[in-house]
Amino acid sequence: GYFEQVVRQCRFSSKDLQGAEFIDSYVFNQAEHVRFNSTVGKYVGYTEHGVKNAEAWNSDAAGLAQERGELERVCKPNAAIDY
Repeated sequence: GYFEQVVRQCRFSSKDLQGAEFIDSYVFNQAEHVRFNSTVGKYVGYTEHGVKNAEAWNSDAAGLAQERGELERVCKPNAAIDY
């Protein structure tokens, strides 16, 4: 069988949220093949298939803008819950 998952996480290095980052990882058969990191601001592929996906997803301006906004939309408003 096959195993596929998407892991979306907010990482905080301090309570003032200066080092906060949003990470969206795509995993297939327990190997991460592509990741969006708000610090980098784009998708990065780690496998041949992941590189192709990253290139396609980075060329979608609307989708990329939405991913870039997740840090402000999801992570920062909910940071108090984590602390």
